[in-house]
Amino acid sequence: MRDVTQLSALELSAKIEHAELTSVQVTSAFLERIEEFNPKINAIVGLRARSDILADARRADESARRGWLHGIPLAIKDLAETKGMRTTFGSPLFAEHTPTHDSLMVQRIKDAGAVLIGKTNTPEFGLGSHTFNPVYGATRNPYALDLSAGGSSGGAAAALAARLVPVADGSDMMGSLRNPAAFCNVYGFRPSWGLVPADPTGEMFLQQLATSGPMGRSPADIAALLQTMAGPDPRIPYDTGVPPDFRDLRGSVSGKRIGWLADWQGAYPCEDGILSLCETGLSAFDQLGCSVEPVMSPFDAMDLWWSWRTLRAWANASKMKETYDDPDQRALLKPEMIWEIEQGLSLSARDVHDASTVRSAWFRKFIELSSRYDAFALPSAQVWPFPVEWTYPKRINGTEMDTYHRWMEIVIPVSLIGLPCLAIPAGFSAQGLPMGLQLFGPRGSDRQILTLGHAYHTFHDWTEQAPDL
Repeated sequence: MRDVTQLSALELSAKIEHAELTSVQVTSAFLERIEEFNPKINAIVGLRARSDILADARRADESARRGWLHGIPLAIKDLAETKGMRTTFGSPLFAEHTPTHDSLMVQRIKDAGAVLIGKTNTPEFGLGSHTFNPVYGATRNPYALDLSAGGSSGGAAAALAARLVPVADGSDMMGSLRNPAAFCNVYGFRPSWGLVPADPTGEMFLQQLATSGPMGRSPADIAALLQTMAGPDPRIPYDTGVPPDFRDLRGSVSGKRIGWLADWQGAYPCEDGILSLCETGLSAFDQLGCSVEPVMSPFDAMDLWWSWRTLRAWANASKMKETYDDPDQRALLKPEMIWEIEQGLSLSARDVHDASTVRSAWFRKFIELSSRYDAFALPSAQVWPFPVEWTYPKRINGTEMDTYHRWMEIVIPVSLIGLPCLAIPAGFSAQGLPMGLQLFGPRGSDRQILTLGHAYHTFHDWTEQAPDL
């Protein structure tokens, strides 16, 4: 049998269910690997005491099976409230914060039987697609330890690539499930907005930019975790209904049409080699019987960017204003968060309305375009993994980035209108650096996108090329 930590989450689940492995055996194997390799990459943070973790694993072995995650060790992204576990949001303001309750997503994962071992690292408040913070430091890329693992789910992506966890949760506002997946050669899935409900707290009607979602080393593992995370909650005003069964993704994809948007006709500059590698990755779909066709940019990129900047700043300012208003707390915020808040506070109600009008126009245009294609593709990132000491890339191919997040702009056509999107590995550069593709479709096409991803993964499993740690 392959080493326990090399098995997929679904393989581990089956072996525990059929008593071929115990939770103690599985958990011990992952803890040993964490002890050996996590110091190199700093992906798992807030690791619980080994004795406490193994006690939970023993209880799992002695109790009735609760769900497909029964007895499987998982670490939760450090943005999700987790009862009894330090949850810092990567911020010194919450460095000692220990929640007394679980977020809805964490509760669902617990209810499915997972053994929680700790947290996965994230940027401060999840801001920026590079995982570093003043509480735990930076997460390094398992494929090149001097480079970034991306973010904000960088800890989760790095832990998956290094085989420190079998499957992971993440969250995504501006590519946080997609950029790190590309940088670390794993899969990340941003579901249709609302499929995975947010916590029923605070304002629940206006913001539709961020969502939680699963990450894994295969679409099948992602689909299984999505099944756990998804589903309505009566306390949430958006009812997406009972989700379909995502777990069996087998089926022919022959005849499907995929629109290749490339760099949006130059609007999203990409570093050398990214577009050609993505096109090579897309060729797998041709061999699966799909048709991959170039598509002209369907909407003005500057309008999308203005809409996104406005709505994102408004969301951040709305969430963080009380912290900003306290001078002592403000002094502990990262400069990018202060910039976001101040941008948001300067907005008028008309600004927000006009930004959402642009968003609405893009949604209508995308639905029209979707009548001709089954899915669309873009690169998952515009840059290769960059030095871990940087705060963010300041230029792409000589083009100066005018904000801290402009280098991530290629993800916003998906985020702005809540589309389901699977980040799939596309291979490696000549220097051995990973890159990936975004594969997305209209809201509600989650299963179709995952089915395409599963066929791609079955044809060429890039994740088998594990990092040499």
